[in-house]
Amino acid sequence: MGEVLDVVVIGAGSAGLGVSYFLKQQGCEHKVLDGGRIGESWRTQRWDSFRLNSPTIRSVLPGDSYRGPDPWGAITHHEFVSYLEDYAKRHCLPVSTQTPVKELTRENGVFQVTTARGVLLARNVVIATGDQNRQVRPPESADLPVELRQVDSSAYRNAAQLEHGAVLVVGSGQSGGQIAEDLALAGRVVFLATSRNGRWVRRYRGGNILNWLTLSGFLDVPRKELVLPSGKVPARALVGATHTISLQSLSAQGVVLLGRFRGMENDSLVFGDELHANMRFADEVSANTKRLVDAYIERAGLDAPPAEGDPAETVEPRIPDPLIRAMDWRACGVRSVVWCTGFTGDFTWVHLPGALNAVGQPVHADGVGAVPGLYFAGLDFGSTRKSGTIPALAEEAARLVERLVKGNATPSCMLGDSERKNGSEFPRSPLNLS
Repeated sequence: MGEVLDVVVIGAGSAGLGVSYFLKQQGCEHKVLDGGRIGESWRTQRWDSFRLNSPTIRSVLPGDSYRGPDPWGAITHHEFVSYLEDYAKRHCLPVSTQTPVKELTRENGVFQVTTARGVLLARNVVIATGDQNRQVRPPESADLPVELRQVDSSAYRNAAQLEHGAVLVVGSGQSGGQIAEDLALAGRVVFLATSRNGRWVRRYRGGNILNWLTLSGFLDVPRKELVLPSGKVPARALVGATHTISLQSLSAQGVVLLGRFRGMENDSLVFGDELHANMRFADEVSANTKRLVDAYIERAGLDAPPAEGDPAETVEPRIPDPLIRAMDWRACGVRSVVWCTGFTGDFTWVHLPGALNAVGQPVHADGVGAVPGLYFAGLDFGSTRKSGTIPALAEEAARLVERLVKGNATPSCMLGDSERKNGSEFPRSPLNLS
């Protein structure tokens, strides 16, 4: 209880490790705590065939750069966990695992971080647990019969874990589209309750779509320009890790497309009539995104190859006629429901007046909390469209640590000299990063 650290970082995922890297560069005395292992959510909240959506060359943490043979490939979450562990080791980051934080309070200007192993004191706290770690289900889920097994996307692993029979996947965003395809490839009968989600092609005009969107500045659009009148931010577009996934391509693989899930009525699963509208919206987002890339290529004077048709977009969709509005789940053989309906953050352990809003989410501006000395890293859409993704880490973690250091002129945590800013050389990692 005696020593007061400059900073305690809570969360040893990619965001927490990125922040720790820059804190070490600046000479800040700090510790990184995690309730599980390094990269715990990557270990326990991903399905077996999961691959990172961001290309390998952009899936690196601060201080590293990719030098391998497949820069535009997609690594598995197991490979990424190994990389995170190696990163922490190579950069000698002060990580304490299996140290869950039970409570965060503040007294006399000093934060008290209560863990299962004791209490740490700190002048500053960076919460790097993200805000995508608690699954959200719609209220209608409570009305489903007990005979239907309900699984969140974070708990889904593979088709074999589910009961024999058909599967209803609810939500057609990132998780929903990829899990529906995973089940279809395993030979399952799949019903997909769609939602209003955009989608992107995987490759366009000779390049990875995420690379084009990075170069064009599309991913740097500030959060304030993305917020809808409802106060929400649109869901991220569906993009396959290795190939394009569209509603029409899923239907061609046998996935039965439905409108929005509405709940239960007379012991039947009920759906809306939005399917055609949802498909049009997804197609329009893809077309608009490609036009944005075209404009960038022309503006930059790049010699990019012409656009080619993507099989996932040109394939003829198979739409139920008439649309399925009510389903006798027993007759259709549905035995499981996979909820792909979004996430929120779990900050119930943060006991700081003013730190959270009415729904228990962080009050912040670009990661700087409303409580002095409190910061948030890795929030989805926290500052820009790319916030919360791995490619955003280096830039945003550096900016956050700079803000923290400038606001805390303590002897051990001040802006370092140019030599310390540049860092030192570290051995190459298993993913050919240097």
